[in-house]
Amino acid sequence: MSRSASSGPPRLAVVGNPGSRRVALFQDAVAAAGLPEARMVSWLDVLAGGARFLPGETVRVESPGEDAEVDRLLRGADEPTRVEGSALWYARFTAAVREVARAAADTGAHLLDDPADIATLFDKRLCHGVLDAAGVPVPASPTSGPAGAPVRGWDDVRELIAAHRMPRVFVKPAHGSSASGVLAVETAAGGRVRAATSVERDRAGRLYNSLRVRRCTTEREVAAVVDALAPDGLHIERWLPKATRRGRAADLRVVVVAGRATHAVVRTSTSPMTNLHLGGARGDLAEVRAAIGAAGGSWGEALAICERAAAAFPDTLCVGVDLLPLTGWRRFAVGEVNAFGDLLPGLTGLPGSGAEGLDTYAAQIAAVLERARNDRVSTTP
Repeated sequence: MSRSASSGPPRLAVVGNPGSRRVALFQDAVAAAGLPEARMVSWLDVLAGGARFLPGETVRVESPGEDAEVDRLLRGADEPTRVEGSALWYARFTAAVREVARAAADTGAHLLDDPADIATLFDKRLCHGVLDAAGVPVPASPTSGPAGAPVRGWDDVRELIAAHRMPRVFVKPAHGSSASGVLAVETAAGGRVRAATSVERDRAGRLYNSLRVRRCTTEREVAAVVDALAPDGLHIERWLPKATRRGRAADLRVVVVAGRATHAVVRTSTSPMTNLHLGGARGDLAEVRAAIGAAGGSWGEALAICERAAAAFPDTLCVGVDLLPLTGWRRFAVGEVNAFGDLLPGLTGLPGSGAEGLDTYAAQIAAVLERARNDRVSTTP
């Protein structure tokens, strides 16, 4: 997207929910850089058709989370813990992002987040296909890309597991986040099936997110959850065995800003899901780097994989990459790429990243200022 030349620092706007942690952290970074406060454009205004931008503004698109009314308008339900409704949420959210892009184009404002990238990042099937086509190592998947196999329910899952010889898989809502609705499914001889998930099912069959990972121990129970999720779209991936540290499975969230891996946090868990809100815990990055080196692996290659994943979305300033170190600590795969994967308060940049001493938001502001300086230099006679 083109940017209008400017003789001064960029004028910022943020599309988000006033009072959310994300907007507050972004505004703190803006203030720390000595810039005027970013002009606030609320998601409620966008959803009401009121997206307005000023000529030449640089616009950050922030997550629509942490606002019950916004979630109700997107999901079409009053219960924010419900799992169902992700397809409607996706359709309405991506339409709202397109409206932001249209309004920005009308005034020559510049978006830091590309609408097409966001749409792909919020569809796990499409995102997996883009990464695979770019040569990024990802788990095998029969549902990858636009031509992936459809999943209409548990019967399809069973058939795909058998056809692709994948006895252990993750079944994920195509448009979910934060492990919402994810099942880690294991099948064994004799037709045995079990799964780990944070989904709770009430007596009426409705699905809710909980803050604990539970075990489904019968095929009937697993099938009921999958069948309830299937209308919103499902994605299946081979469950790759993760490396362990101190008896806990480990992965990493790596933030990539302007093409460079700037921040990383280790997440560990005794369950298949390492998400911190589901009982995962932060691990020691120095220990992980040492384990990789001792095994003959390369930390530099691990970060390079994350940067290649981010490069598949070149028109988006920042993404969060979920990096899976495989058993033995020598090989890596990318589990997901997240459009809003930068909420890591207090985490400062990696040594040698150029973001030392900066949190994820400050690193993005620094990248925006660097781009603005380069634009001024390139337009100077």
